[in-house]
Amino acid sequence: MNEEELFRKYRETGDVALRNEIVEKYLYIAAVLAKKFVGRGVDYDDLYQVASLALIKGVDRFDERKGLKFSTFITPTITGEIKNYFRDRSRLVHLPRKVSELRVAIKHASEEFFAQNGRKPTAKELAAKLGVTEEEVLRSSDAGGVVSLDVPVDREGDGMSLHDVLPAEDDVFERVEDRDALESALRTLTEQERALVRCRFGQELSQMETARKLGVSQMNVSRMERRVLQKLRETMKKTMVE
Repeated sequence: MNEEELFRKYRETGDVALRNEIVEKYLYIAAVLAKKFVGRGVDYDDLYQVASLALIKGVDRFDERKGLKFSTFITPTITGEIKNYFRDRSRLVHLPRKVSELRVAIKHASEEFFAQNGRKPTAKELAAKLGVTEEEVLRSSDAGGVVSLDVPVDREGDGMSLHDVLPAEDDVFERVEDRDALESALRTLTEQERALVRCRFGQELSQMETARKLGVSQMNVSRMERRVLQKLRETMKKTMVE
């Protein structure tokens, strides 16, 4: 099968064995990109692991119907994940040691869970795996100001994530090598809107939980979320055009 046929079959079947075959085929890209970042205080093996996990996520997100070659799609995706890894490491320096250690443990546990199950773990699953409370997991994640692009917008829905929602029709987001554009867009939000993003995409709270935390109704959260996502999409598209 050629590349398009391979991805079409995986998209239609969701066969994990087929996904692994695709990942093996393109692991060389992860290796090449990981080597480019060697010499910055992180071992190659760690960088290769980050790149490999980004490759796995990329295989799940890639849509061959858009006419883009996978290598063109996955290169900026992996590069962005590696840059985010370095950014996260620098943030840890400013956190209390216990929180920093738990955040590292959460990150490793999340990556291991994703590699085994093909999806990101919930806070409850991470807590059980690490032997801590769910609140500790949420508090630790929130401490670093982390906003995950892969957290589902609606955990009871179709699994659509912030990463899936942000791109416009011309796939402007796919051309971003890292998340600087997203971070700039987030700074245009009001404090309440940023709080909503932290709750929904950082702490992975449901709309009802977010409503209670913000002191508003669930309907208000739903409306605000749609407005925020639209604002982020438009801001990022404008930034990329400029």
